[in-house]
Amino acid sequence: MRGGLTTETLCIDKPGAGPGIRTIRTDGRARHGRLDPLARPPWDIGRPQAAFEALAEAGVLGGKVLDVGCGTGEHAIMAAGLGLDATGVDLAANALRTAGDKAHARGRAVRFLRHDARRLGELGEVFDTVLDCGLFHIFDGENRAAYVAALRAAVPAGGRYFMLGFSDRQQGEWGRVHKLTRVEIEAAFADGLRVDSIEPSTIEIATDSDGIQAWLVERNANRRSPCRDRAAQPVPRPALQALLQQGPPPRPAPPWSFGEW
Repeated sequence: MRGGLTTETLCIDKPGAGPGIRTIRTDGRARHGRLDPLARPPWDIGRPQAAFEALAEAGVLGGKVLDVGCGTGEHAIMAAGLGLDATGVDLAANALRTAGDKAHARGRAVRFLRHDARRLGELGEVFDTVLDCGLFHIFDGENRAAYVAALRAAVPAGGRYFMLGFSDRQQGEWGRVHKLTRVEIEAAFADGLRVDSIEPSTIEIATDSDGIQAWLVERNANRRSPCRDRAAQPVPRPALQALLQQGPPPRPAPPWSFGEW
């Protein structure tokens, strides 16, 4: 344990069932063999996505932060680095273990939960900021409707949801990923969350320096309440465009992180 910090991973095997919760405490020691770099999923770039990092650098993230579909935890760890209360949820247990190890190695206090994003209401919590990189676009039909309903339960009045998802401008087939149009994004959130902006962006991947053409979407809860801090103020569209163009400050790429998937 470094500096008294313990990273806690809660694996919820049966959502909503208290006795089904296991607690795993990481001690910073390697628990997985080092894998061939080619086995790393392309979305695991070893750092936050530039689009989300630009929002963090601009100070527009605030309050309790949920990284939904967090994978190996880069965005939850980023939020914790800003001094925010950060939680990551995912169903991939091995990715969550890797996320816990990363958080401990970087000295960040982050809570990671193994939980179905379509059942966020069962957590019994609300979050001021929700970050979604690459989750919304894997859902369609009833699963998408269930996920949007879960977001309504987890995002209070004045809360904000930022999403990076595949754009219909991206060429080629990408398995179960659904390439999104502006129209279907707006339709999905017509009830309960207001779409404030849909801007062209990029999802960075490890296998292609050009990345994936994406949409960066900001949505706010329709029910209004006084904003609790500056971070709760909506990002004006011109300001969001400027953030996307500017990006985060240059920095060396961190070492790759490998785990068992």
